[in-house]
Amino acid sequence: MRTKSVKKNKINVITLGCSKNTYDSEVLMGQLRANGKDVVHEQEGNIVVINTCGFIDNAKAESVNTILEYADKKDKGLVDKVFVTGCLSERYRPDLEKEIPNIDQYFGTTELPLLLKALGADYKHELLGERLTTTPKNYAYLKIAEGCDRPCSFCAIPLMRGKHVSQPIEKLVKEAEGLAKNGVKELILIAQDLTYYGLDLYKKRNLAELLEALVKVEGIEWIRLHYAFPSGFPMDVLEVMRREPKICNYIDIPLQHISDAILKSMKRGTTQEKTTRLLNEFRKAVPGIAIRTTLIVGYPGETEEDFQILKDWVREMRFERLGCFTYSHEENTGAYALEDDVPEATKLARQQEIMDIQSQVSFELNQEKIGQTFRCVIDRKEGNYFVGRTEFDSPDVDNEVLIDASQHYLKTGEFAMIRIFDASEFDLYGEPI
Repeated sequence: MRTKSVKKNKINVITLGCSKNTYDSEVLMGQLRANGKDVVHEQEGNIVVINTCGFIDNAKAESVNTILEYADKKDKGLVDKVFVTGCLSERYRPDLEKEIPNIDQYFGTTELPLLLKALGADYKHELLGERLTTTPKNYAYLKIAEGCDRPCSFCAIPLMRGKHVSQPIEKLVKEAEGLAKNGVKELILIAQDLTYYGLDLYKKRNLAELLEALVKVEGIEWIRLHYAFPSGFPMDVLEVMRREPKICNYIDIPLQHISDAILKSMKRGTTQEKTTRLLNEFRKAVPGIAIRTTLIVGYPGETEEDFQILKDWVREMRFERLGCFTYSHEENTGAYALEDDVPEATKLARQQEIMDIQSQVSFELNQEKIGQTFRCVIDRKEGNYFVGRTEFDSPDVDNEVLIDASQHYLKTGEFAMIRIFDASEFDLYGEPI
């Protein structure tokens, strides 16, 4: 007769990197739960799955450090097994297997069935779009496509994620309906490239038709667009955005640079003139639209003149939201053949200059919001504040609306009308009306 109880395995999934990885972890966790497995996200567990990022140097370093940390915990007997998946593993598996051999197994980005098998689970095809969400209950990511066909010289994503593959509209609608039933009110549409959606399946850019279908899903109140590409942008999307109140007047369109010489070397397929015209068309078609972009400074061959062009343009365009990265020299990309000739200190100084300009722009735009009332979703309570967002703000990356919790009570996950009475560079202060 056994007196010792059998140790129950608990699988801890750790997510590094972008929202696409968050989505993949949620799908993995949904599959594990459907197989009767005890699964948690970034908590304690004796079996660990690390979903890695391999995009740029900082992200790679974080992924490698996390793998080393759990390899060490395994050596010390603090965890029993460690599995690694995701982009870093897809891109550098032979190197990782050689350098960090005491990981149980490495998997690529398309090997979910194999990873599940290693965890003692079967891949269940009937779980179409079902997953364990890790975001606050009111919003969830909806991945509408995987991979990318663009030739951008600085980017390693096609090496890790493969060619562009769109998900069928009916599958995405079913997934959105499932999320809505679980209380999700905001869908954040993600892909490596939203602009390309549908070309492979429907032989045309079909993002507008997808949006038309998603706005019909009961319970979904906001739909937000992330990661559009400027070249070949389907303009009918703007018409749907203007017409449909559920679609947030917001678009994330990473532009990377604006100097024609740099854009050409980056293989972006556009020019300063075309990009400026496109953004002006956005603002004309959807008055009040919030445009988020990201830029890269320190790309090979970026001169002071190129950087000056970029600075002047950032001042001129007055982006509602902007992030800036320093260039990372990535193996097997087109730009790797170029000399990484901008010193690190110069890259960092340029990044700071861009963010200083944006900080001032953001402050001025936020000051204009004082006295206005916005419909906000309340994401969470943090310290003495309820933290909300307007339709012009995406979670984790954009402005937040802070409401004094000692003066007002709000329900997290719900919408409220908030009047703005003060503003800083990146935060708005408001009160419910």
